[in-house]
Amino acid sequence: MIMSFEMMKKPDDVGLAIRRVVVFALPAIALLGTAILFIAMGALKPKPEEKEEVVKATPVVVAEAEAEPVRLSIRTQGEATPRTSIKLAAEISGKVVYVSPDFIEGGAFEKGDVLVRIEPAEYKFRVVQARSNVAQARSRFASEEAEANIARREWEVLGEGEGTSLALREPQLAEAAAELASAEAALDEAELQLARASIRAPFKGRIRTKEVDIGEYVTPGMNMGEIFSTDIMEIALPLTDSELGQLGLQVGFRQTADSPGQAVTLTALVAGEPRIWRGRIARTDSGYDRETRVLFAYAEVADPYGAGADNGAPLAAGLFVSVEIEGREYANSVVVPRTALRGDNEVYIARGDNTLEIRTVTVAQTDRNRAVLIGGLKEGEKVVTSPVRGAAEGMIIAIAGAPSDGGNSAEVADASNVGGGR
Repeated sequence: MIMSFEMMKKPDDVGLAIRRVVVFALPAIALLGTAILFIAMGALKPKPEEKEEVVKATPVVVAEAEAEPVRLSIRTQGEATPRTSIKLAAEISGKVVYVSPDFIEGGAFEKGDVLVRIEPAEYKFRVVQARSNVAQARSRFASEEAEANIARREWEVLGEGEGTSLALREPQLAEAAAELASAEAALDEAELQLARASIRAPFKGRIRTKEVDIGEYVTPGMNMGEIFSTDIMEIALPLTDSELGQLGLQVGFRQTADSPGQAVTLTALVAGEPRIWRGRIARTDSGYDRETRVLFAYAEVADPYGAGADNGAPLAAGLFVSVEIEGREYANSVVVPRTALRGDNEVYIARGDNTLEIRTVTVAQTDRNRAVLIGGLKEGEKVVTSPVRGAAEGMIIAIAGAPSDGGNSAEVADASNVGGGR
């Protein structure tokens, strides 16, 4: 009985083991089947067609470089100031008894005109007295000279050798000569003081300010007014180092007959009308300004109130003018649009094989519309004037308006559709 019971129990253990195997094996079998199914489906899926990637050309607008002889010019500004401007001052004291009708603000005068006169009576008296003293001194000198001549002849008659200076009256003659020289010097001084009573214009010019009038008492050194010469009007023009190079000017330049300065054209509005004056650069400073780091050149206009005026409009003192200075002339320069210049000294060249070249050039001058190049570019080469995004050496480009070749599949857009770039 016992044996049969154990025999009945063994089949149950076998079944349990089988169930356990099935429970753990089924998930693994399912995962494996799913993987095999995906692999089979991937293998049966048709392969996509491979297409060759086409690089699209960047559309650009170009302009042709033109050879053109160019004379550079620099534009700057400055204030017209008289080259000579002085303050009149009294050299003697006295009451003002005369003032010229032209001695008023804005008045004109000629060289030698009497502008102001101080009471001269006292100084005339001094001249008369000094002349009397001179006459007395001359009389005494003549007397002593005669006495000396007599003494010399008498001594020669005696024949006793060389006479002493005292015997020959040489000291007395020297004293008389010194007194005469002193009297003449006093006369010169008196006449000088009398001449200073009349204050005369030292040059042809205009009155800037008037400080005295008839009846005032003046003392030596007292300011009587300010005048300026109208022979030369000058304008200080600030120039950078680059502009000096374009003009061919050096530090410490001085105009000479063999080396004239650059011609300048000055313009300004006077009474609502545009006026033009002509002049030349006369000199430059000997050093740079410490605050602005520029060098000042000085333009001069001759006879600005006369022959140098523009149809009667003078280049007046204090007028602020715009100035154009003629610079160097380049016979073999190349001109391109200003938009073709990238940065300070680079341009983009459109090669014949529709690729881009980045080239460094030598820039002589630029303005709002064009750039003048004196190196790095030849006449006829095509420069890119439109913006180029991500510009790189050798990149493929398509010129706007040019027929597209077989290698370019990009459509050429108008310049207004080209994106911003370098």
